[in-house]
Amino acid sequence: MSTRNKSRWYGRRYLYTFVVIVPLTIALVVWFLPRNESQQFHYDVGKPWMYNSFIAKFDFPIYKTEETIKHEQDSLMEEFQPYYTFDNSVEEQQIDKFKEDFKDGIPGLPPVMKSILIDRLHRLYQAGIMNTAEYVEASKDTTAQIRVIDGKQVQIMAVNCIFSRMTAYEQLFNDEKLSAARQQLQRCNLTEYIEANLIYDKERSDTELTDLLSSIPIASGMVVSGQKVIDRGDIVDDNTCRVLESFEKEMKRRSTTTQELTTTLIGQLLFVIIMLSLFTIYLWLFRRDYLEKPRSTMMLYAMIVIFPVIVSLMMSHSFLSIYMLPLAMVPIFTRIFMDSRTAFVTHTVVILICAIAVKYQYEFIIIELTSGLVAIYSLRGLSSRAQLFKTAILVSLAMSATWLSLQLIQTDSLSGLDADMYNHFFVNGVLLLLCYPLMYIIEKTFGFTSNVTLFELSDTNKGVLRDLSEVAPGTFQHSITVGNLAAEIANRIGANSLLVRTGALYHDIGKMVNPVFFTENQAGVNPHEGLPYVESAKIIIGHVTEGEKLADKYRLPGFIKDFILTHHGTGITRYFYVKEKNDHPDEEVSKAPFTYPGPNPFTREQAILMMADTVEAATRSLTSYTEEEITAFVNKLIDKQVSDGFFTDCPITFSDIRQAKAILIDRLKSIYHTRIAYPELEKTEKDADKAAEDDPVTPQPKDNDPV
Repeated sequence: MSTRNKSRWYGRRYLYTFVVIVPLTIALVVWFLPRNESQQFHYDVGKPWMYNSFIAKFDFPIYKTEETIKHEQDSLMEEFQPYYTFDNSVEEQQIDKFKEDFKDGIPGLPPVMKSILIDRLHRLYQAGIMNTAEYVEASKDTTAQIRVIDGKQVQIMAVNCIFSRMTAYEQLFNDEKLSAARQQLQRCNLTEYIEANLIYDKERSDTELTDLLSSIPIASGMVVSGQKVIDRGDIVDDNTCRVLESFEKEMKRRSTTTQELTTTLIGQLLFVIIMLSLFTIYLWLFRRDYLEKPRSTMMLYAMIVIFPVIVSLMMSHSFLSIYMLPLAMVPIFTRIFMDSRTAFVTHTVVILICAIAVKYQYEFIIIELTSGLVAIYSLRGLSSRAQLFKTAILVSLAMSATWLSLQLIQTDSLSGLDADMYNHFFVNGVLLLLCYPLMYIIEKTFGFTSNVTLFELSDTNKGVLRDLSEVAPGTFQHSITVGNLAAEIANRIGANSLLVRTGALYHDIGKMVNPVFFTENQAGVNPHEGLPYVESAKIIIGHVTEGEKLADKYRLPGFIKDFILTHHGTGITRYFYVKEKNDHPDEEVSKAPFTYPGPNPFTREQAILMMADTVEAATRSLTSYTEEEITAFVNKLIDKQVSDGFFTDCPITFSDIRQAKAILIDRLKSIYHTRIAYPELEKTEKDADKAAEDDPVTPQPKDNDPV
């Protein structure tokens, strides 16, 4: 890609960020920010008033609290007398039914008993009979009364003077004239002739109850215009709190809310634009490489949207305490997948945006910034997921300690400390453990790779690396050596050493398909002998494409495939190409069958792997390993890669390459044990004669033979 095309490509990405992502982020955040239609003061009972003196600008009532109104409603409900309609037809129907069923008299009883029983039923119906369920509810209060509508008359009756179907049945058998004939009467099934004749009038009762409850006044006093409610620094008590709440409620009722809503919206929009602009400027000035990666940009701005939106929803709908939300996830994820400085800047922007939605900005900002710093410090070297557990504990302790310090500053006694907040911080720490599964989701969604994943991929005792060690042990040892060399180079030039070491372990897994065709796996027999050079080159080149297939089969991350494809770049299998040219000196030999598919390295780590892999493999062909030969050989190989343009597309500098050469030369000298030649001891004639006497069979060396 030419420089001009690259500039256009990057320009389109920057334009995409500035024109699409940033405005969309601003719109989403502002849309969800809570906007109250009235002036909002932030205060709590028992804490100082943080604003200037509050003086009423107009008259407004002091509204009762919901609890007070509920208490008064309950009191009225206890005195409420529901309406029941007296149905005379029920008595007539049931007594006629009784007379018809027992027209021949009650079996086993004299005829007079029938007349007595009819009289007693008449008395019960005249007293009034209710349904059992309604009677049980109404009789909970022994003084309860009901209103009975009989025609056009309304009569108040005590519930304890009325019967239910059950008590009416029991009353029959308690009668002194009927109790003696209990056994005979029980066989008559008298409950069939006892029905409720007091019918609940729901419509009239509900109307009466509504009128009664609406008569309760919602206010218990007035504040007149010009009256001072509270001074700055005064403690907010229950009465003052009720006055302030009444003022805000009255503000909602007045017609000036539209203008206030517009003003609030403009202020929120301006603030969010400032915060997002500062964040984007930071990326442009210091981390432009993130702007060049769409997934990195998307993750950063996604977090700036998600957490303020959650905070806004919690504040707008009175959810749980805001301190239960693990906002430290922002710096944790940014630190794991990016860097510490970006983690702090991102966390600060998120906290400042969230602060305009919460109640106490001062405490919120201090506590959350502290938790973010602790999270960043604790993840300085993430090597296992268990470290997230330690981070969660440290964040909870830091938030608790910060809250305690703020409380000690604001209160003059330990008895005034709010202990409930520590429960919120504990929940925050527990929810922070969700970073463990969420980290995997972020890796898959945005294509990142954490150090934890790299450590897991570097485990040589499982997966494809275990197979490589068994199928192609020579290649496996070569990969480990290359990984060590590449990691040391990466450490020296400031690249990701863990990433390049992991890539080195997998870069040659394609050799498992035909392991014996590669020198490091051969044991005296070379299967290339007798094969056409083009065919041999195809097999050698094939380990790149086969490696890519194995990476797909084992579901390895994309960066592993990048290392596999780029570790030879678009180079050629020079040995077979030269052999082919030598065998056909008069023909034009095409380079295509001898060329690796590429692409060339496009990251510093891939360039490091290419250098380490080429040098480590090629130095095996040296006949001697003196310091001069190793130095000259390494310089020749890497200079050839530079001149062939293998590193044109990656951000590696000449200084980086120079340091890589120095490390490779140093380490190869150690690997091949280059050392100074030791002088040999010159022997005298006397020593030779003595040696001959001791060992007369062995022929004596000449003076110029090596000892």
